[in-house]
Amino acid sequence: MATVALAFSGGLDTTVCVPLLKEEYGYDEVIGVNVDVGQPTEEFDEAEETAEALGLDIHVVDAKEEFADLCYDAVKANATYQGYPLGTALARPVIAEAILGVAEEQGCDAIAHGCTGKGNDQLRFEAVWRGSDLEVIAPVRELGLTREWEIDYAAEKDLPVEAGDGGVWSIDENIWSRAVEGGKLEDPNYEPPEDIYEWTAEPEGETTIEVAFEEGVPVAVDGEEMDPVSLIQHLNEYAGGYGIGRTDVMEDRMLGLKVRENYEHPAATVLLTAHQALEDLVLTKNERSFKKGIEQEWSEKAYQGLVFAPVVDALNAFVDETQDVVTGTATVKVSGGNCRVVARDSEYAVYSEEMASFNTEDVAGIAQEDATGVAKYHGLQERLANDVKANVSKPELATDGSGIDDESE
Repeated sequence: MATVALAFSGGLDTTVCVPLLKEEYGYDEVIGVNVDVGQPTEEFDEAEETAEALGLDIHVVDAKEEFADLCYDAVKANATYQGYPLGTALARPVIAEAILGVAEEQGCDAIAHGCTGKGNDQLRFEAVWRGSDLEVIAPVRELGLTREWEIDYAAEKDLPVEAGDGGVWSIDENIWSRAVEGGKLEDPNYEPPEDIYEWTAEPEGETTIEVAFEEGVPVAVDGEEMDPVSLIQHLNEYAGGYGIGRTDVMEDRMLGLKVRENYEHPAATVLLTAHQALEDLVLTKNERSFKKGIEQEWSEKAYQGLVFAPVVDALNAFVDETQDVVTGTATVKVSGGNCRVVARDSEYAVYSEEMASFNTEDVAGIAQEDATGVAKYHGLQERLANDVKANVSKPELATDGSGIDDESE
């Protein structure tokens, strides 16, 4: 008996995939797999109700801790893509690994998803799955299905599909971010209504939040220690109440499409801001400068769903080496939807208040006048280059614009 494991959310795409995998692909049994990375409880309830109506065996895997650990890796790498914290991209490899695990445990012959051929998620899922011996199936992409066709097909088959919010918005939520797209939001000139937001309130009021880190990892908020999942959820609610963590971005997808995306990410905004501030205090100039390139590459690979790639292991090795001293606290002020650093402290600070003070004559035994020689040399090569350029004679162009004047012609 041929069996296929399906990434099952209970939405329109994955629901129509259940009969299609039997009718079009010849599988005898479909197993649904739903992975918990922090979605709302009602989503799991709806998925289970839909699965029951379909007669589908569904497995729910709790991967919140694994996902939170990856989010913390992203914090250490100060990871953002085109100006926003990565959320959906980070979740997909975690989800894919969990689904693959169930598929292998259940002895499945194949593994399937309901992604279209236009988005990023198809690539993120399959980058993980194609490392296995299982056949990979993508019915929506392979059969060229449209949303209208799926709705008609679901009605014809009397499938238990509900439109939810009428299909106005497409929402993807996990503990790190909430993504909203589709409908009128596809128009870059359309101003989103306030009701697309759930995690963030209209910006008002202000407060300060102190985040404690140990070797680059957030461990406490305002003096209260928390596990990763609880800390992230706490900051989502607390900072979101001050309007922190909204991003409206024109995003470049992997397949070359430019799309408009709206995100909410209060905890990610606070943690990334605080972590960067603490790094600025404890890392040297050369470390900070070189790490920028590492962070860019890490973010690109994470966006592509390739956090398991060998190059990311190498990037993590450098990042982890820098995090040995990223221990201390950073305090941010959240006000009017903005999050900015107002204080930072660490026993590993590469900073001396005495040396930096204008009221101190010497610096570690170096007198102020000792800098005179440095000042004389500073910019010397540039000054020489400018002198040379000033003495370079440029050929005169013909008045008719035809080229260099040549009296011999």
